[in-house]
Amino acid sequence: MNRNWEEFLAPYQQAVSELKVKLKGMRAQFERAAEHSPIEFVTGRVKSVPSIIDKAAKRNISLHKLEEEMQDIAGLRMMCQFVDDIQAVLELLRKRKDFEIVEERDYIMQNKESGYRSYHVVIAYPVQTINGEKKVLVEIQIRTLAMNFWATIEHSLNYKYSGRFPKEIRERLQRAAEAAFRLDEEMSSIRFEIQEAQKIFSRKESE
Repeated sequence: MNRNWEEFLAPYQQAVSELKVKLKGMRAQFERAAEHSPIEFVTGRVKSVPSIIDKAAKRNISLHKLEEEMQDIAGLRMMCQFVDDIQAVLELLRKRKDFEIVEERDYIMQNKESGYRSYHVVIAYPVQTINGEKKVLVEIQIRTLAMNFWATIEHSLNYKYSGRFPKEIRERLQRAAEAAFRLDEEMSSIRFEIQEAQKIFSRKESE
């Protein structure tokens, strides 16, 4: 299939750029109000062409149907300090009027066999172009810093082993995922003390 990839990916790149500004803007609003922000930071990316082609082949997705069937060509990650913050971020996203949520997948309460935990929200985001409005699918992953650390390591190992982990590595990853989740639970249990300490530190920094 001959495709102008630069033209195809342009709306996705625009969507990621705009959403990063909007989602980071929510964090800034909490900071201006001197309130705890459930959003620690936001990152975004558009899949590379080789990654798109590789995933399409693995999932048996026709290149003619990428726009409808591949939900993560454009992706954003919203990191949170605490597990409870994930629900707060979800409520913020559900209230927004500038995009439509089309699917939610909870890999926190129902983590994957590998140990992967994250909450995925797929949205239809309207991009304004010179040819009119175009809606593109964007996947937003919401996770804690501990979940993100594990997922980043697992992603790197996945490339090394092409998804076929040796038994020992797979078992260690599963144990590490459980350890990361226990860490999140411990941090949540002392959330008040952590937030008070952060407020004191912020005041000293501003003086």
